[in-house]
Amino acid sequence: MKITAQNMINLIALLIVFFSGSSAMAQKETEPVLDDFNGTVSITNNGFALVPSFSLGDPALLFDLKFTKGKVSFEPDMRFSLEGKPWSFIFWLRHKAIENERFSLRLGAHPALNFRTINIVRNGQPEELLESRRYLAGEIAPTYKVSDNIGIGLYYLYGRGFDEGVRNNHFMVLNSYFNNLHISEKLYFKISPQAYYLLSDDLKGLYVVSFISLLKKDFPVSVSAILNKAIDTEIVPEDDFTWNVSLMYSFGGTNRRMSKLKI
Repeated sequence: MKITAQNMINLIALLIVFFSGSSAMAQKETEPVLDDFNGTVSITNNGFALVPSFSLGDPALLFDLKFTKGKVSFEPDMRFSLEGKPWSFIFWLRHKAIENERFSLRLGAHPALNFRTINIVRNGQPEELLESRRYLAGEIAPTYKVSDNIGIGLYYLYGRGFDEGVRNNHFMVLNSYFNNLHISEKLYFKISPQAYYLLSDDLKGLYVVSFISLLKKDFPVSVSAILNKAIDTEIVPEDDFTWNVSLMYSFGGTNRRMSKLKI
């Protein structure tokens, strides 16, 4: 089956309509099928991957959905270039193993597809093909809440590639977050400075990154930025500094934002 960007966008739209409608009907008749459904749609000048040292290098359209039942959530993360080509599809299954007043522990796993365009010659004519590469990954994410708006945590992700390219990725993060930094009664910032170590097969890199969001209370549109700086790296691309700015629209649930500030 040929996968196209239009097919995936249509599927995303159907999922949103179906689960929104199912939840509304279920609330009227019986218990809801889901405890929550929300998501974001973002447009950015430079699409960043899950690991911030990798970026598309071009504008991108990002879809993040979250379907929650109890302590388990299914979180599709789909990214496209603005030309309509799929970039990556990640299908998270996550579990809140521990969640109390101060400490939480999240476990997760996902299959993923990463896409790239390759040039071939067929019947003597040059042709472009969209090639997908398969990955499987698992994560562990403990977080300690220092106060209502401040937290620190660790994050570890192991990714295994099954096709040509990097086979083993170890992604280790020391993260923090500062929420509700008010500019005015309704405008506020969220900031998350982080440091991470990346080991891709035999190549390694050390980086710092900051996630920043500007939000307005009870308003679904926000602006975010990612600033990524390489400290010492052997991994290509070796860009010393990368950044992006994104416009995000949040929907579903009680208008809660699926913020990228906490990994």
